Amino acid sequence: MSLVEMLQPSMLRVARMYVSTAAVAEEVVQETWLGVLRGIDRFQGRSSLRTWIFRILTNIAKTRGQREGRSLPFASLAGDDLDAPAVDPDRFDTGEASSQGAWSTLPDDWTGIPEDRLLGRETLAVIGRVIDGLPPMQAEVIRLRDALGWTSEEVRNALDLTETNQRVLLHRARAKVRSALEAYLSSETT
Repeated sequence: MSLVEMLQPSMLRVARMYVSTAAVAEEVVQETWLGVLRGIDRFQGRSSLRTWIFRILTNIAKTRGQREGRSLPFASLAGDDLDAPAVDPDRFDTGEASSQGAWSTLPDDWTGIPEDRLLGRETLAVIGRVIDGLPPMQAEVIRLRDALGWTSEEVRNALDLTETNQRVLLHRARAKVRSALEAYLSSETT
């Protein structure tokens, strides 16, 4: 698989976060590849090639999005649930002061579930649906970190995020995926 084929789907998703249509996102990706070809002799290797390509993509997509007149507040890219807790507050003990903040009910233990079931197509499909339903920035951060194995630094550089923002987006995304998995796996065992 070529580098272009490997990066193309992620590049389209990232570009789509900044521009209004899929067609414009495709144009941004094409402009990015042209920029890579024009600037490859200036690539200094201070970051990975992949990170460098995504920085070019992000810069082009942001410029293009502004030119289209589609400037959204950054907070709106994270989704509508900025004030919503990542974990249901009912799962924490609010009783005596010494135990406040401790789990009142622990997360489900999945050690008794056969590995082939956890890695089965149905379970992976549940995870995929949850990620597809996440706000765009959360979805992209969890895809890059957990599905593609990018480092935190690579994700921050590619998506132009602060360390804290990247960590919050990843935490919220993982919490939603875990919650959906708990619901799915507990409904299957009962």
